[in-house]
Amino acid sequence: MKDRLSWQEESRKTVFICPIFDVEERICLSPNNEVKTFSVLDTSDWAIVIPVLETEKGSRFVMVRQWRHGAQELSLEFPGGVFEKGENAETAAARELKEETGYSAGKVQKLGQFNPNPAIMSNRVHFFLATELNSPTGQQLDEDEYVDIEIHAVEEVLHGMGKPPFIHALMGTAMTLYLKNSQT
Repeated sequence: MKDRLSWQEESRKTVFICPIFDVEERICLSPNNEVKTFSVLDTSDWAIVIPVLETEKGSRFVMVRQWRHGAQELSLEFPGGVFEKGENAETAAARELKEETGYSAGKVQKLGQFNPNPAIMSNRVHFFLATELNSPTGQQLDEDEYVDIEIHAVEEVLHGMGKPPFIHALMGTAMTLYLKNSQT
């Protein structure tokens, strides 16, 4: 059945380059042998880390609040970001956790990966659980990052999903993987 639905890429060319992604034009042959053109955002993979801090009041998430230009509002999220060139997923996750929160983890476990929007994007987002957190040593933010660190109860985050400030769809995916992992 897959062959009946599969398209064959004939060629591709980059039509626009910007700092965080390239726009590619891909010429593809349909299952009915029709030639069609598609636009694809080609970008690096991302890592998202769910840092769990154990406290006297139970498990808490270490989260970051930051401005999101597309939405034009603040978003409360798990730390994460783009892989650096040549970096593997676990290294990217540990680095992003350290840079954005100052925390490092004694244990980092991969929970899964998804394509954020397979219709128009080429990359993957990799999700990790970070536990056994060490005391924070200070943020190491990129020059255009302005991030506040916040600690939130798991239940608060779960019940807040889908309304401000929990507006980032990938955080919902992260929570699903967290809940799935906590039930096993």
